[in-house]
Order: sequence, then structure tokens, then C-alpha cells
Amino acid sequence: FLSLVAEFCCGFFVILILGNFWFLAVLYLLWLYLDWETPCTGGRRSQWVRSWTVWKYFREYFPIHLVKTSDLSPNHNYLLGFHPHGVLVAGAFGNFCTGASFKNLFPGLTPYLHIMPIWFGCPFFREYIMSAGMVSASKNSVSYVLNNKGGGHASIIVIGGAEESLNAHPGSLTLNILKRKGFIKMALKHGAHLVPVFSFGENELFKQVANPKGSWLRNVQEKLQKIMGFALPLFHARGVFQYSFGLIPYRQPIHTVVGSPIPVKQNLNPTTEEIEQLHALYLQNLRKLFEEHKGNYGIPEHKSLIFE
Repeated sequence: FLSLVAEFCCGFFVILILGNFWFLAVLYLLWLYLDWETPCTGGRRSQWVRSWTVWKYFREYFPIHLVKTSDLSPNHNYLLGFHPHGVLVAGAFGNFCTGASFKNLFPGLTPYLHIMPIWFGCPFFREYIMSAGMVSASKNSVSYVLNNKGGGHASIIVIGGAEESLNAHPGSLTLNILKRKGFIKMALKHGAHLVPVFSFGENELFKQVANPKGSWLRNVQEKLQKIMGFALPLFHARGVFQYSFGLIPYRQPIHTVVGSPIPVKQNLNPTTEEIEQLHALYLQNLRKLFEEHKGNYGIPEHKSLIFE
């Protein structure tokens, strides 16, 4: 959905340039230059945009639910690790960028969903995603959010990134996380408490063309991902009036479960060993969160998370 909106925004900008409104395009480019760093300095959220009625229908379509397992004190800052990426990242968008579910469950906390910096280079589209509460996933952006001295900020990072979307097959429980330790270092440097988040149903929204590791398709997808910065999963789901084929996601419930916080003491210069230890503890808590709740959301008892 966001990709379609981005394409529309870029197309509109091209129309301005080619039409008789080129001066508006020039003014916008000037604005873009002056406003370039805003996605890295907390963005520019709008409660009005986040409360649009369309997002209520978006959440009810699947439906999307946010599940609280523990209180998060607004006196601290938090880094929430979101898993899995899926194709659409619907749980992250629906729960942290729309409506009042997060605010009602975790009063005093302001969520910031970090996404790839490339999206903020798209004319007009960048204004929308910032108004929804999305900010850049750059180190400077994460640091800006977690540097809030009074606490009350929550950075949400989709840990597996674009690469993990290539594993987004129904029933898949494979997470790209073993080599991803930058978020651990950021949590240590800022003393941000770590919170594992698992979104049950995220991988059930689309069917993806078979792309096992080592296949020619997977090799091409991984090479393109390294070049462009984002992955290109080949997926399909249902149509508007039929369920056989289309790009509309299946109506599968999504339950985004927010785990208990892992207290983190600030360490401006963490050693490799300290990062490894906290990373191992995070994996342990993530697995525990999954095991405790998988039975509630249709995951067979014998199924477990696979870390890669």
C-alpha cells in the first residue's frame, strides 16, 4: 500500500515538473533541501493524520490487535524490536502509526517507527509518512529519539529488515537476527530498555513465490536487495471480488504481542562481549515471548522460532 502511495506521489511530482506548475516543483525542492534532516530529528507527526477513519477500516480488515503483556513506564526510553518483517509490515504500521491503541495501552509513551531512509527521498510521500509517526532508521535518527532525557520515547525497529521479507511465507518462523546487533549497541549507548515484539499472523497475509536459499530467484532477489537497499518479494494474495489471485492481502488476524522490558544500563562504550551478552538475553526473551503465546494464535506446539 505504501509503495503504491509513494508511486502516486512521485508521479504527481513529475506532472508538476512537466506541466505548467514547474515553479511549484521548484519551491518544493527548496523545501526538501531545507527540511532534509527532519526525518532524523523526530519527524513531524500529526494526530489528525494518524486518526484518519481509513486506518480504522485498515485495522478492522484483518483485524489487527495490539497485545500488552507488561507495563512500560513513561520514565524510561525503549527500543522495541519488531518481528517478523513479513511482506507488508502491517502490524507495525497499524499499531504504531494509526489509531489510539498504543496510547491507551502504554500511556505516556510516544512511538516512532523507524523505516529505511530511502522513503524520505520521495516527494510529498515523505510528508505523509512523517505525519504518521515514521522516522528514518539511520543511527542519528534512533539516537535522537532515544536521547530524550525525560523518557517516554519508544523506537520501533523491524530488526530483520528488508532481507527478512524474502522469508515471509505462510507458516514461516525464520528470523534474520543472529548478525543484527546494531540495535543492541544503540540500546546500551542510550540506556534504552529493550522490548521484544512478535506479530503473530504477519507472514500469513500473502503467498510468495517459492524462493529457497540457493535458488536462482533468491540469488537475484538478494543481489537486488544489496544494490537497491530494499527487497522485491514476488507475492500474491486475493482480488477485490474473488479469492484466487490479486494483490490485496488475505484477511488473516494479526496479534502484535509486546513483551516485557529488559532493563539496560547506559554504557557509552560497550565491549563486544557486553553486546553479545545482551544480544543473547534478547534472543532468549524473544523466544520465551513466542513460546508463551504461540498456542493462543494457532501455532502448533512443535513449531519454534528459527534464528538465522
